[in-house]
Amino acid sequence: MIVPINIYSDEVLRRKTVSVTGIDATIEELLGNMFETMYNAPGIGLAAPQVGRSLRLLVVDISCIREYENVKRMVVINPRILESRGYKAMEEGCLSLPGVQGDVVRPASINLSWRDEHFEERTGEFSGMLARVLQHEIDHLDGRLFVDRLQKRDRRKVQQDLDDLAGGRFSASYPVVPPAVHAGQA
Repeated sequence: MIVPINIYSDEVLRRKTVSVTGIDATIEELLGNMFETMYNAPGIGLAAPQVGRSLRLLVVDISCIREYENVKRMVVINPRILESRGYKAMEEGCLSLPGVQGDVVRPASINLSWRDEHFEERTGEFSGMLARVLQHEIDHLDGRLFVDRLQKRDRRKVQQDLDDLAGGRFSASYPVVPPAVHAGQA
């Protein structure tokens, strides 16, 4: 089932998430809904807070990008970045910030520990686009958005767009949770 995506000003996006203790029917349904919602948007990553759930889980599928077409989709539960190396700047966007983009500097490669869709412990090394998407989604689990990582001058460039998002003045091609607009603000 496609579920609406929470937008920039929603407080669930700013909370630290709680660890998942196991897989049950509710988590399986949530994961299925997250994949369906991500594909519908379309996106390449989606974290539980973006669909209103404050849980440490995310889904990723970058196989729609030609050079990554053989990369399998991932379910990532309770991730921990163990090590990072190098740095690279790249433009990022986010389904929770429709229409907003900016250059973000992140580690170029990471070693990650997580649990998969069977709740089995996994570790792996990731680089390139997959490392970037994983870090972007893990930020969501820590209550952080990519715009928080922008340099001040770049943040100023997108501030009006962020104000518009918070005020409900935007359009998205996928279902979203309308922002709570305070009286007299829009």
